[in-house]
Amino acid sequence: MNTILPPQLNSSRRPGRLVSALGETRSPLYDCQPHGDAIDLTVFLPGVDAAGVEIVVRGPDLVVIGRKSHVVRVNFAAAHLEQVQHDYELRLRLGRDLDYATLTAELLDGTLTLHIPKRISLATAA
Repeated sequence: MNTILPPQLNSSRRPGRLVSALGETRSPLYDCQPHGDAIDLTVFLPGVDAAGVEIVVRGPDLVVIGRKSHVVRVNFAAAHLEQVQHDYELRLRLGRDLDYATLTAELLDGTLTLHIPKRISLATAA
């Protein structure tokens, strides 16, 4: 019989692992490319489909959450799949000069691509 121990809050976790309201998550790999009028953000979310992606904006912060479809397998503990099943959560502080309301997102083969245009200030528009 297997014993499942809950994660210790005081234990030293490996970098990239987070404990949030979603439970234990991990930070996905990402790439951020600034351009003159926008920022292109690529987030790698393998195993996540479009219904499992959530993009939240809180002031200058952008939070990307990728929820996997969790499949319970008979040999779950034997295959050491517990870490593979963690959802993704990426928190970035990108600033307030971006127009988050007009961002576009596309998910293709586990790669989420976000295009976030910069706000047009009145000083540059005139």
